[in-house]
Amino acid sequence: MTEQTGAARAVVDAVGQVTFGASMTFENLSMVPLVRADERHADYITLDEAIAAGVAHITEVSDAGRVSELKIAVTGSMPVLLLDGEELLGAKQNRVLNLTILAPPARTTVIPVSCVESGRWHHVSRGFASSPRAQFAEGRAEKMRQVTASLRSAGGRASDQGAVWDLIARKSSRLSATSDTAAMSAVFDKLDTPLEEFVASFQPVEHQVGAIFLINGRRAGLELFDASSTWSKLAPKLIRSYAVDAIDRRRQRAVTWEPKEAEAFTTSVASSPASVFPGTGDGEDVRLSGTDIAGAALVAGGRAIHLSAFPINA
Repeated sequence: MTEQTGAARAVVDAVGQVTFGASMTFENLSMVPLVRADERHADYITLDEAIAAGVAHITEVSDAGRVSELKIAVTGSMPVLLLDGEELLGAKQNRVLNLTILAPPARTTVIPVSCVESGRWHHVSRGFASSPRAQFAEGRAEKMRQVTASLRSAGGRASDQGAVWDLIARKSSRLSATSDTAAMSAVFDKLDTPLEEFVASFQPVEHQVGAIFLINGRRAGLELFDASSTWSKLAPKLIRSYAVDAIDRRRQRAVTWEPKEAEAFTTSVASSPASVFPGTGDGEDVRLSGTDIAGAALVAGGRAIHLSAFPINA
């Protein structure tokens, strides 16, 4: 572990520069837009853009494969942003990213992942396709804590794979969305129509760079990017991530949410102790571990490219 106060400061600055837009609610999911007036240019492309352009290829690390790692070859001239929890489809089994990564151009990078399809271990394709979703937020929060623990204890970025599978199994059972290969994608496929209603209800506002999400009036998570264009491109994946949990929790008791909670949440994030590690790819990996917050951020070029934070025991 290394301590880089500059990277930790970039996270604090990013949170401090946003203001709050008018909250939006659809069913039991609410979103408070995070807005920053000064526009920033994203000097990278998203994974969807890179795969569509044929300048990024994700494959197993070898013919034998390894559950916890894949490799991405970037052949273009721009770095490629891979989102924490972003699902990759194909090859020997579907995976999700263990953290947000900025894969450098003209290089092959090994990336840490978790399996979200425990019942398959054979090729259905040579490479991976991107998907329109990210792992459901409850799973992302648990995985984030596991990866942080892995970094601190062993310097790796491993999840607890058994715990990842168990959470998917329980979510799938509650939502009656099981599949022959125990794939997380079955949950999203079954809920496709209602999920798209959530996406349609939370359209980006001007200068939006992120959001605070609430389920049944309780804090569910915070997502913040360095550019509004990045939010616009990746928001649908994240909205689906939180919407799955919202649908799962429809029967839970709601509480009255106060607007001041948004400021309290960002204050908790900004004041959480930070540890900084070398990034996977470009940049640095900042880990937040407060008494009521678990978070992680990718910092590159002096700015927080992506910050995620989840409440503990919300």
